[in-house]
Amino acid sequence: QVQLVESGGGLVQAGGSLRLSCAASGRIFSFYVMGWFRQAPGKEREFVAAIEWGAGTSYYADSVKGRFAISRDGTENTVYLQVNSLKPEDTAVYYCAADRAIRATMTSDPNKYSYWGQGTQVTVSS
Repeated sequence: QVQLVESGGGLVQAGGSLRLSCAASGRIFSFYVMGWFRQAPGKEREFVAAIEWGAGTSYYADSVKGRFAISRDGTENTVYLQVNSLKPEDTAVYYCAADRAIRATMTSDPNKYSYWGQGTQVTVSS
């Protein structure tokens, strides 16, 4: 069983930055994939980024490439999402997710993840 707790959200002006954290309790094996998704009001949950825990290979949605960076710290059992150059359209609740052995082509599918955090709100003002 894996439990995920996000933190680091807040209110920032456009162009600003935040670092979101997702602390995982329970055993995270090298074959796990950790993902970040977001959901804005009235919209479906969408993929943001994912990382393979063991290899460190990362994946990004086109909308955030070059602005967001995902990383993990095995010592802290934590995955981070550095969000830079924020835009008002980045406003959403950001969720951390995890599951084992997700194929690279499927890392953007929220249905492939069994474990989810409670979310952290990111609000970007114009």
